[in-house]
Amino acid sequence: MSSSSKAQAGQALWSKMPKANAELFALTYGSLVTELVRDYEDPIEVNTQLDRIGHSIGVRCVDELLSKADLAGLGASSTMCANLRDTAEVVAKVGFRMFLGIQAEVGGFSQDQRSFSIYLQENPLSTFVELPAAGDDDYQYGAGGDDLRKLKYSNLYCGVIRGALEQVNLKVECNIVRDTLKGDELNEIRVELKEVLSDGAGDDYKEE
Repeated sequence: MSSSSKAQAGQALWSKMPKANAELFALTYGSLVTELVRDYEDPIEVNTQLDRIGHSIGVRCVDELLSKADLAGLGASSTMCANLRDTAEVVAKVGFRMFLGIQAEVGGFSQDQRSFSIYLQENPLSTFVELPAAGDDDYQYGAGGDDLRKLKYSNLYCGVIRGALEQVNLKVECNIVRDTLKGDELNEIRVELKEVLSDGAGDDYKEE
């Protein structure tokens, strides 16, 4: 399935999904992050907790994506995920579109084809959000005076991607490397394949 076909598939699935109010969605997520900040008083630990929550979500999302795509005759569980490049495009063009209604792009593949980037021009999680400037004393907290600039506000995405890909036997590491909340022009999630958990994913995923 071509890249444009995956984008069309994502749009078709998005049109069939129940819609939530975008502002309410952003505010609800913001409340979650705020509660974690208060509970842990450590931005690094908050990042870890967001990743864990996202992982649990991703495990469930992949089943829904594959089942709905198959019901729609899109063949997501077979031809759509023939190798890591195809899988990356399914995550970006089908997954992000289906569940969030946003356009994501894939690029930056490494020479060995084991890592890539997902680019987001828009981020529904960060609506209404502004992080403090680095070193702003008003935003230092916790015993160590940790700076909230260390917070990866949208780290939920990394967990979702990890959880989803683990369900198709791919162990990956995800990191947010660019963030519009920190002054970057776009959001970039870097994904690296660490291990194929079983032979079920096929030889195209393995190192040559």
